[in-house]
Amino acid sequence: MNSSAASLPQPRTWLALAILLLPLATFFLRLGGAPLFDVDEGAFSEATREMFERGNFLSTYLNGEHRFDKPILVYWLQALGYLLFGPTEWGFRLPSAVAGALWSYATWQFARERFGPSTALAALAVAATALGPFAIARAATADALLNLLLALALFDAWRHLESGRRTPLLRSFVWIGLGALTKGPIALIVPGTVSLLYCASRGEWKRWARAVFDPVGLALLAAIVVPWYAAALAIHGQAFIDGFILKHNVERFTGTLEGHAGSLFYYVIAVPLLLLPWTGPLFAAMRQIRCDLDTGVRRFLWVWACFVVVFFSLSGTKLPHYVLYGSTPLFLLIAVHRNELRRTQLHLIAPTLLLAALPFLPLIFDVLAASNAGNEYYRAQLALGLPEATPEYYLVSIGGLLVWIWLALRWNVAAWMKVGAGAVIQVVILAGVVVPWAGTVLQGPVKEAGLLARKTGEPVVAWRYFAPSFSVYRQAVTPNRAPTAGELAITRTDRVPASGFDILYRKGGVALVRKLPDSAQ
Repeated sequence: MNSSAASLPQPRTWLALAILLLPLATFFLRLGGAPLFDVDEGAFSEATREMFERGNFLSTYLNGEHRFDKPILVYWLQALGYLLFGPTEWGFRLPSAVAGALWSYATWQFARERFGPSTALAALAVAATALGPFAIARAATADALLNLLLALALFDAWRHLESGRRTPLLRSFVWIGLGALTKGPIALIVPGTVSLLYCASRGEWKRWARAVFDPVGLALLAAIVVPWYAAALAIHGQAFIDGFILKHNVERFTGTLEGHAGSLFYYVIAVPLLLLPWTGPLFAAMRQIRCDLDTGVRRFLWVWACFVVVFFSLSGTKLPHYVLYGSTPLFLLIAVHRNELRRTQLHLIAPTLLLAALPFLPLIFDVLAASNAGNEYYRAQLALGLPEATPEYYLVSIGGLLVWIWLALRWNVAAWMKVGAGAVIQVVILAGVVVPWAGTVLQGPVKEAGLLARKTGEPVVAWRYFAPSFSVYRQAVTPNRAPTAGELAITRTDRVPASGFDILYRKGGVALVRKLPDSAQ
């Protein structure tokens, strides 16, 4: 810990305790309050459910078809949530929430060792309240788990580079191996390249090579990774290579997969948005890059952040959460430079605009529903926004905004603490009312249709409509094909013909229909 960190004023005990408890509130508050969001949450959850249905915990399937999108670890962890809480939103999201909390605490511990307890608490606050981590750590996907493992791997990589001790290096191999079981080669690429670039910047090539080719570390990595990959290859053969290696890794980087394209500057815009409301402190930290490069650990953190941004900017497939793999060092750097904010009021604009927009979201949805934006299906879904907004929604969102305005104008504390207060209010409003409301609007009809279909007990197909969460709520595989006479189908309302179908359920853009026999048409 450096002497300057030790000389900073320490937070009061009650405030320190509140910040330490923040990740538990952020990631667990109303975790099951919204239906599963399609496509990703529904796909991961249904693949986990089908493991139990098939009695097969080595391979994943989605509605009866092979699913090679991700390796196995996150499904195993979701299976534990399934065993504890059943096929519920809480059970499927539990691994991500736990990973988000551990990610925050790992960041706090790393900062505490190097920058002191005050900076550590600030880093924890950023990690637990920034918009991007909030979103992925409450989603039933693999991203929060991978972010945790990447953070642990690179924290231990630095501990090894800093001290020369072998134990952190070996731990790093363990985290990398678990990361490879979570999302594949990216778990090796990020730690390997970041440590390479840092060592190269100091002319320490041999040191990097000795670490990377440590025989015990490689043995640990192989022991973790090889068994499942070998089993998957033995079971599926070329289909695994084509589906997982070539499509979901090589093609994801070299081409545009599933229409997720973006310009070279996509992540230049995405990073500030994903770190809301800490965007102002992020820019303040960026002004210190040149000075930070003279300090070992800060140089390492900037190398980590910049590599991730550049690497994914060159990727053909772009999704906002990819760049979060480089967000952990930014949590730390924002905390380190938190007292260097200039133009205090300017840094309060981002949280003010965000919090001011939340009470108006139902009205915005209603305006979009009445416009020509998007397609008929999404407009029908958005039209549910205003009717589904409860008095509780307006009470919490407007009340939170008023509290924020009072704090911003009257609370006489450091600028970063005001931003932190706005971040906490943001989390409470989003988790408490906005996400449950948005889930009801966008996914409520799918859930209701799934529960109705489950009650009928009849076979159902997905007809020109991909909503895997329907299968989760129906608790059965839903094949993707056209219905036959007498068969039920889940589909979009704008794709139901004018005749030949009996509508059992219709809400928003979702319909559960029965195809009538030809003679009944």
